Amino acid sequence: MSRSTLIAILFSLIATTTASIASAAEPASLDDLLEQTKTVQQREDQVNAEREATFKAQHDKQAALMATAQAELSTQKKRGADLSSSFDANEKKIGELQAQLEARSGNLGEMFGIVRQVSNDFSSVVRNSIISAQFPDREEFITKLAQSKELPSTQDLQRFWFELQREMTESGKVVRFKSKVIAPSGAPSDAPVVRVGPFSATTGGKYLNYLANEKQFAIMARQPGSAFESPAEKLEAAHSGYVKSVLDPTRGPMLTIYSLRPNLLERIEKGHAVGYIILAVGFIGAALAIYQVIYLTLVRIKVRSQLENLEQPNPDNPLGRVLGTFRGDETRLKEDAEIVELRISEAVLKEVPNLERFQAFLRLAVSAGPLLGLIGTVVGMIITFQSITESGSSDPKLMAAGISQAMIATVLGLGIAIPLLFANAWLTSMSRSVMQILDEQSTGILAGRMEEGAHHA
Repeated sequence: MSRSTLIAILFSLIATTTASIASAAEPASLDDLLEQTKTVQQREDQVNAEREATFKAQHDKQAALMATAQAELSTQKKRGADLSSSFDANEKKIGELQAQLEARSGNLGEMFGIVRQVSNDFSSVVRNSIISAQFPDREEFITKLAQSKELPSTQDLQRFWFELQREMTESGKVVRFKSKVIAPSGAPSDAPVVRVGPFSATTGGKYLNYLANEKQFAIMARQPGSAFESPAEKLEAAHSGYVKSVLDPTRGPMLTIYSLRPNLLERIEKGHAVGYIILAVGFIGAALAIYQVIYLTLVRIKVRSQLENLEQPNPDNPLGRVLGTFRGDETRLKEDAEIVELRISEAVLKEVPNLERFQAFLRLAVSAGPLLGLIGTVVGMIITFQSITESGSSDPKLMAAGISQAMIATVLGLGIAIPLLFANAWLTSMSRSVMQILDEQSTGILAGRMEEGAHHA
């Protein structure tokens, strides 16, 4: 029994005794007091006996419990020792198994890292490859494998190897298959598609863009032009042999960029008002040059024909009109040689305006073309600097409009000046050849007149 229990019993006994004495009635005599004391003593002895019996019983019970607890303690100590020994043995075994696991799984861990890295790189290729339009189920598998945090199974590794091999194999094939194609209007339809490896795809002579999110094709809203569309049509019509075709090594972006290049009319539109003025001058000069070339060609033909028959002047050509000035008019042939020379010069000069017609305007257009182009260049530079000032940055996209106008104006100015320069030189050569014939024949007439004058003298 513990010390605290004994103290509690002692206090209980004192309290009971005090209560018994307090509860007894006040004695009337000494005998009553003695009797009362004796009764109280007996009662206390009885209570003490009961308490001793209770204390003894509790003591025996506590001793039994103590013995049981000690036995249990011994048992638990023995069990703890056994568990500690077993724990140490298990720890040692776990360490050995862990080392064995790490030794055996080392290559698998390295393989898992490589598979994740390769599959992650390959997933981006599969997502943007036009081959996925023909095999749409592979993208989900590759993406799942790239995001997996567990070792791939043998079946996954085999399929991954197969998809890598299929991508390489299909990259070297020209394949025709049915696929859903979205028209520029937005309406989808099933159409035959010809795919050239992973580089390009066409249908009906039109190039296609691959929409990775929708996993289907869409006809390019702006095609790269007939130079590219014609080979596409020939490729679609072919079933064997070799056919000239167009490949985009960037797998789409380069073809898209090329299709956005402006055509001739769009380039001219970028020249704005100055460009239109330059073109107007060029067209007028070209029309006048063509007209004069035709005129001089006909004149040269008629003059050559007239050279074969000088005795019969024909007024439909300059030489005939010059010869006709004296042929059939004997009075003029008898005039003084100086007068005859003046009359001949007059007849030749009358033909000069028609022969040299429009050449002055062409020379003006040749000089004005580059100057007009320079004006367009200056205007374009003003627009460029204005865009830089307004935006506060030198972004090439913001400056593109002004630079384009400047360059187009310069090109247009040189574009009309150079052809008109050659045209003017050609016209000058043609007119001078006719003038050379007129001068030769007029000089011959004058020489003949002077010979006749010498004979008469």
